[in-house]
Amino acid sequence: MLLLVRHGVTPSTGRDLPEAGAGPGLTDEGKRQAEEAAQYIAEWRPALPPLAAIYASPLTRTRETAAVLAKALDIAPVENPDLVDCDTGEWAGAALKDLVKKPEWRTVVSYPSGFRFPGGESIRGMSDRIVGAVQTLVGAHPGQSLVVVSHADPLKAVITDALGLHLDLFQRVFVAPASVSAISYGDISPRVMLVNWTGPSGHLPKPDSRPPAPKGSPS
Repeated sequence: MLLLVRHGVTPSTGRDLPEAGAGPGLTDEGKRQAEEAAQYIAEWRPALPPLAAIYASPLTRTRETAAVLAKALDIAPVENPDLVDCDTGEWAGAALKDLVKKPEWRTVVSYPSGFRFPGGESIRGMSDRIVGAVQTLVGAHPGQSLVVVSHADPLKAVITDALGLHLDLFQRVFVAPASVSAISYGDISPRVMLVNWTGPSGHLPKPDSRPPAPKGSPS
């Protein structure tokens, strides 16, 4: 059983593309979100296969989220560089309100498998990297559960792959900050058990993902 956790909110979440380098840490709200995610996983733990490991991207926001989970679950987190966010190159740290005006943005939204960030990583490359990393980690823990703490786009790519969908549909998946998703990997094919769990209140989280493509973009 693979539990996917997005990091909690930072000062730039939903406003800017990921910054270059380690990036910002969690806000007080982000820390609270991480504590709630830890509580959910702790409550589910008795019904899960044995929880063996917590793996996290080495960026600040994911390390801090993983540390909160580790304290609640009494498992030391392990950093894995393949779980890092997409390298957005020259666009790193840019405001989304400005990027959505670029003609390339309709490709990001409607044809992500064909897009590479200027001076950075392709979305296809990011997807291949994170999906491969997850498959390796799952293979190392047969019959067990593990937690992976990563970022919005990498987690969306893992969920899209598990659903058997083309990468060009991955923008239709939403994972909120500190949300928990669950995928069961069996002998035949994965089964997506849960997506974007943020609590039992029934309220939809406010979308903070990238703005839609301009009108007239291909669907």
